[in-house]
Amino acid sequence: MKLSRSYYSSQDVLFLAQDLLGKVLFTKIDGDITAGIIVETEAYFGVQDKASHAYGCRRTDRTETLYSHGGISYVYLCYGIHHLFNVVTSVEDEPHAVLIRAVEPLIGKEIMEARRNMPASKAAISSGPGSAAKALGIDRSFNKKDLEGNEIWIEDHGILYKPDEIVTGPRIGVAYAQEDALLPWRFFVKNNRYVSKPNKV
Repeated sequence: MKLSRSYYSSQDVLFLAQDLLGKVLFTKIDGDITAGIIVETEAYFGVQDKASHAYGCRRTDRTETLYSHGGISYVYLCYGIHHLFNVVTSVEDEPHAVLIRAVEPLIGKEIMEARRNMPASKAAISSGPGSAAKALGIDRSFNKKDLEGNEIWIEDHGILYKPDEIVTGPRIGVAYAQEDALLPWRFFVKNNRYVSKPNKV
């Protein structure tokens, strides 16, 4: 059920961003397993995408992870507060990535509640990329982890959404990307309460 390296090697990041909806993201920390169903993603199209950290072939200590072969985690700190978890996709030196923006709690809800100091019934527990990462215990130490390993991975549990159950729209918080900010590269499950706001486009 664990997604393989070959899955992540697809060069179609828009397909993967949609296909990851319904997949289950797991973490195992000190023996504690937590997992959530991915219900919101954003695609980042490498060197030609003005919203991508790798735009214009930018290579720094932080962005180097993006240039790995698909199937590696890319975690960075946003605004000095929130850790954001991304799935590196495609082949080596083609820095595509999918940001996981929201998950629906599935396994280890009590652990998530302790990490977020709120009940799992509250949508805010894992709505938005910073909240989703915190609920799953993801921090900077998870950067550049093998998604086929035993610390963080994604499984296929056969959860499928019909085309009319998936909403597309512009990505959030990328106004700096000029015309690329308008691209409909955000994908989310229609009417899922854990999707971050705005949940309409």
